[in-house]
This record gives sequence, structure tokens and C-alpha cells, in this order.
Amino acid sequence: MKAFLIDRYGKHSGRIGELPAPDVGDHEVLVRVQAASVNLLDSKISKGEFKLILPYSFPLALGHDVAGVVVRVGSRVEQFKPGDEVYARAPDGHIGTFAEQISVNENALAVKPANISMEEAAALPLVALTAWQVLVETARLKQGQKVFIQAGSGGVGTLAIQLAKHLGAFVATSTSTGNVPWVKALGADVVIDYKHQDFASVLQDYDVVLHSLGADELEKSLKILKPGGQLISISGPPTPQFARAQGFSWVLRLIMGLLSSGIRRKARRKGVGYTFVFMRASGAQLREISTLVEAGSIKPVIDRSFSFDATADALSYVEQGRSKGKVVIKIHSGMAPEGKALI
Repeated sequence: MKAFLIDRYGKHSGRIGELPAPDVGDHEVLVRVQAASVNLLDSKISKGEFKLILPYSFPLALGHDVAGVVVRVGSRVEQFKPGDEVYARAPDGHIGTFAEQISVNENALAVKPANISMEEAAALPLVALTAWQVLVETARLKQGQKVFIQAGSGGVGTLAIQLAKHLGAFVATSTSTGNVPWVKALGADVVIDYKHQDFASVLQDYDVVLHSLGADELEKSLKILKPGGQLISISGPPTPQFARAQGFSWVLRLIMGLLSSGIRRKARRKGVGYTFVFMRASGAQLREISTLVEAGSIKPVIDRSFSFDATADALSYVEQGRSKGKVVIKIHSGMAPEGKALI
């Protein structure tokens, strides 16, 4: 099968090549990929930034998000059958959605929301699960609370704003000047134009910050949180608690403890909590998200689509950090495995 793969870590090392068709384990579902979406994580993995905690062998097909049609199921699969339209964030260690087919554990899959296209479904899993695991699972965000979501026009930001509003929160976000009206239309109550405003000087007494930017923004976020508030980062630094949950070696636990010791110490002095969230695959949470999508509470946001042959261009575009929402790659046309048009 064709796949976009890398043979080594390094910048711009990807290529379209041939890989063997994936094996299908007892609990796995073989999916014919119709669309995938690009995340900054894909670029970081290709450059080797996660090789200590996510060791992969080469050649490696990239890609985490997938939407497609079930071709075959493993002997112990109970939730899916051939012909089902599904979507997922492929689990860590088993990525490779930039390909014609991929095998995915059934616990990571969910039936695609009926009211959106394959491209829209492919745009959802990683960013929607990240928003869910930060706001619902970790922050336990409640109606009336105040949340600051950084980078509101990005992939995670566009979904997190919508989810936070659905939960009844007061939402502040940040973006560039040209995106201010667009982000307000997503539901943000307050929009910080970072080109002209410093959020730490404008916002105060917030319950939760979803941090997705750099070290400067991380430390500034402490200033806007009320005592008992939560600073939750998806861009690091990772914590010893995260390392223990992942089953990492004592060496990695020590390294991550050192990396995050400064921000954890400052958070304690401020009387707030600091948590690092590294999104994990979950079909059960995707089913919850599907319900919100079908109810119209959450809508996928797509910046642009690329052909499979232009996957390298799609990665480069995402690396620029200017996309509004998600970037999608079209892999297959809407034909079922039997050659019949999907209806």
C-alpha cells in the first residue's frame, strides 16, 4: 500500500512510498483511509522530538487522525463490522494514518458522526480529544467558571472554545488581529489580540488556563489564575506524574521532574495546580464527542485540504502555525471496498 513515511528523523525527510498491508490483530479493525488530518505532533515526531518517550522503528508512516470505512475486523472485535464509517486518533505506538489502510484497536474507534463528511471527521479526533481531556476530564470545568484558552484559532483552540461554551463556561482566548472576529464567532466571550495586548495584564481571576504555547506564556498564565485554579499544559514541560502514568523509567521520571520543577514550584507558591496532559486515544470519549457534533454543539473547523501526493506540503503548512483550524489530507475517494459508491 502507499503511505507517507520517514526513513529517519530529521526535517523534511518524508516521502510517499510502499509499505506492506497492515496485519489485523484479534481486537483490531482494518480501516480503508478516506481522509486524515495533520497535527503539529506529526511534524515533531518526524523530527525526533518525542523519540525518548515514543520510540518508533523505520520506515515509519506518519499520521494520527483518520476517517474511513471498515474493511475487515479481528476475530474478537465486537463493536464494528465491514462497511461501518468510523473515525479515530490512532493510539501511540501504532500511528500511520497517512496511508491507504491502517489497523486500529477497536477501543480507539468510534462511528463517524452522521452529519459531517469524512474530511470533517478526520479533522476532529486529536484536537477534540485533547480539548475533552483537558476541560472535562482534568479541569472538570463547570458552568460559570472562567477559562482562558490560548491560540484560539488553532486546531485545539477552535474545538476547546466550542466545548467550553457547551459546558457553560466564560471563555477568553488569544489570537492575531485578523482572526479576532472569526474567533468571537466560535463563541469566545473575550478575545485577546496578542499583537497589541498582553493577556496577563487584561485577564484576572480565572479558574482554568489551557496552555498550548511557549515558556513565557506558561509563566504569565500563573498571574491570571485565582487561588485554587488550574494551569493545564499540552505543550509541556511534562511532570513526574505523567511519567509514572506512562510507565517510564526512573531516569525519564527524573528528567521530567527536573524539567517541570520550576513551574510546579511557582504554581504551588501561587496556590494553583499545574498539570501536563498528553492526549491519549479513546473511542469512548469520541462517542461522547460524536453526540455533541450531531447535536450541533461542536463543529469541525477546516482551514484547507491537500491531496495525498501533497502530504509534505500539508506538513509544511501546519509547521508555519498560521492555519485556522485543521488541515486535512484526502487519501481515498468515497468508494467502498467492494467498489460500490458510499451512500
